[in-house]
Amino acid sequence: MQEHIPADREQLFQVHPYKILMYLSMGSMSALFLGVTFAYLYQIINHDIATIIPPYIFVFNTVLLLLSSWLIVRANRAYLADDTEAYTRSLMYTLVVTLLFMVAQIAAWMYMSREGMLASDNPSTGYLYIISGLHFLHVIGGLPFLVLFIRTALKRMKEPVSVMVYFSDPEKRLKLRLLTMYWHFLDGLWIYLVVFFLLMKMIRVVLG
Repeated sequence: MQEHIPADREQLFQVHPYKILMYLSMGSMSALFLGVTFAYLYQIINHDIATIIPPYIFVFNTVLLLLSSWLIVRANRAYLADDTEAYTRSLMYTLVVTLLFMVAQIAAWMYMSREGMLASDNPSTGYLYIISGLHFLHVIGGLPFLVLFIRTALKRMKEPVSVMVYFSDPEKRLKLRLLTMYWHFLDGLWIYLVVFFLLMKMIRVVLG
């Protein structure tokens, strides 16, 4: 005889397809970044290549990413509080800060080029371009979803009824949580990138 599982316990074993897709995406991205950084580590150990320190603008970009994460957290809090103005404003600020990050990152690459930090001269510089470029592409990949949230919010935040329906939609709440998770994940990847290059430089200095 088949055992009956209560509905509340059954929900514990259910994972929304959106969550599964997000977990798979983050897992594949983690594997990609780990693979490239391990390849860089292999080059350092076996081919004695010179290490580099990312330009200071990379630190500034880290601050911008952390600010964007804080803003999207504020959007989540405003969503739970049914604060339409704060919710829309926080999402728009998140977009603005993310675009500033992208502009600043392009400026960082231009600075590296002007200073003679070319991939053809130093493999470490090439890895820095590759890893930061991969991160840049993943930021671009998240922008359409953020823009869609802003567009939907501006469209629906007009009448009390549409506002109530929007804030009571469980699927919308889930998508916002997943978008927030993705934004935090991008921050984590960037911090990993910067810390990794600084750590490799410190190890090379210590070992001589």
